Order: sequence, then structure tokens, then C-alpha cells
Amino acid sequence: MGEKIIFVGSSTGGTEALKVFLSALPESTPAILIAQHMPELFTRSFAERLDHLCTMRVKEAEHHEDILAGHVYLAPGHSHLLLERVAGKYRTVLSREPPVNRHRPSVEVLFGAAAKCLKADAIGVMLTGMGKDGATAMLEMKKAGAYNFAQDEASCVVFGMPREAIAMGAVDEVVPLARMAERVLARLLRIP
Repeated sequence: MGEKIIFVGSSTGGTEALKVFLSALPESTPAILIAQHMPELFTRSFAERLDHLCTMRVKEAEHHEDILAGHVYLAPGHSHLLLERVAGKYRTVLSREPPVNRHRPSVEVLFGAAAKCLKADAIGVMLTGMGKDGATAMLEMKKAGAYNFAQDEASCVVFGMPREAIAMGAVDEVVPLARMAERVLARLLRIP
């Protein structure tokens, strides 16, 4: 089994949802890559705020960083976040390509990279958000063997992005926000 990486997409209400999800994860959790729709002026301070609340190390992603377990990489507000495999290791890739689904960073771009690079070693998490960004690529992740979670309607600020992913058949489990960390950890501990 390869090394697992968790991919998270969120938008409206996502800053609060990410706080709840990430602060419940232990330091030993595999790496997490996040695309949260947010203006570029705010992503670095948001990452720093999360870093104080979490046992994992949270930072704004930089170009060509090694992706390490116990670390959370938040897409900067000006770039898409992707990843590549170099010499047997994964590293971050930032891209200034045009917005996708009107967003940069786009969840679609991040989840598409997960489907391509990690296949069954990816875990997808779709949190609260408006619109449909990421739903199509989450389905690609599932088809590639990933296991995907979506936040349930009752705990979402806006159920748009999770609803779209669920409607497309991209989601394996629909989970209340308060239990998301616990369910993701349970999935990671599962011996295939």
C-alpha cells in the first residue's frame, strides 16, 4: 500500500468546518492538501491560525515542497494546488492557470490531481460550500479507487458542493462535520 494523502475541498462556511475537522486529527495523520475558496490576502493568516489550533502542522502551500505526513498544505488564494511524484516522493505544485469553475484555487484541479497521481491511495473530503466545484473530479477520484466523504446537509453552512458530489455518485460516506475526523481516521486504519 502506498502512502495515503487526504484531499479536502471547501468553500462557504469552510473556514469553520476546516477548524473542526483538522483540530480533531492527531499529529500522526497522513498529509492533507486543501483547496478552500478564499482571497489570497487571507490564506496565509488562516493557515497560521489553524496551525495554532491543530496538532498537525498547518501551512500555506509553497511550490515544490515535499509532502510530509503530519502536515496540512492549504492552497494559497492566488494558485491552484496540485501534486506530482518525483523520485518516489510527492511534492506540491502551484499553478497560476486560469480559474476553474470560477475559482482559483479550485477543488476540481486539486481532486483531479489526486485522481491522477494517487488513485486508491487518496481520500477525498468535500466540506460545506456553494456551487459544484470539485464534484466531477471527486467522481474521477472514486473511479480511480479513492474513498470519498462528504459533509452532511444538517452540518453544512451551504450544502452545494457536497450535494453535487453526492448526486454524481462520487461519495462513499455522508458524515456530520463533528464525526468527519473520526470517520476519516477509521478509513485510514482499515487494513485492505
